[in-house]
Amino acid sequence: MQFLKKNYEKILLGIVLLGLVGAAVFMLLVVGQERQAQEELRNRIISRPFRPLEPPELSFASTVLRRGELPVVVNFSDNTHRLFNPVRWQRTVDGRNIKNPVGADIERLQITRIEPLYLRISLGSISGSESSTRYAIVIEQQAARRNRGPRSYYVSVGEKREYGEDKDSFIVREVKGTPSDPTELVIELSDLEKPISIARDRPYERIDGYMADLRYPPQNTLIRNRRVGDRVVIANEEYSIVSITENEVGLSAKSNQKRWTIKYDRPS
Repeated sequence: MQFLKKNYEKILLGIVLLGLVGAAVFMLLVVGQERQAQEELRNRIISRPFRPLEPPELSFASTVLRRGELPVVVNFSDNTHRLFNPVRWQRTVDGRNIKNPVGADIERLQITRIEPLYLRISLGSISGSESSTRYAIVIEQQAARRNRGPRSYYVSVGEKREYGEDKDSFIVREVKGTPSDPTELVIELSDLEKPISIARDRPYERIDGYMADLRYPPQNTLIRNRRVGDRVVIANEEYSIVSITENEVGLSAKSNQKRWTIKYDRPS
């Protein structure tokens, strides 16, 4: 008893230390067991069999993509397109209304003649002295919007002159032969890269456009001397001439801007 009274504190401390050691050993065992349990749970989740996902339904998207690869072809020239080819109604002499599609009449139009329109430049009179000679350059623009016939322009060598509605210009660059009786004049034109040459008996000429005569057989109508920009009326429908070449005439309808090309059947 006396021993316990003197050493009870040490005995309590020893008991506490033993308890702590036991608790530490127990915690080590519990942690190991918990780690093993978590590992087994993780393996069961990861290793369990799974059902693969079904492939997505892409048939609609594939159809849309294939449809997008095909170009869209729209035929605006067919008379079934009423937006661009409106139905034209006409009244007959007996009062009935009948359909007469726009363009059915213009296809009967015929070309009877196509004539070229020339730009001609020639040498006219010569005046002045040997030191200050002036030359009359005669210019005829048959393709001008307002054909005024030949017109003379008096110039000296090196002098620039404008002519025509489009304000083109020319310069006499060189005189070959004597100034008062030249054999040839070298002229620069503003719309050409290379100079041209003219003489009294050798004018310069080129085709600047065409003029056409037309015939509409259903009404036995003759339409003469038509140029680009002129308007013609066929079966009460107005058309504008947009182009004339040596082989065809191009027209555009005023109602819908639809274009037609009439071929020239040249007489053999």
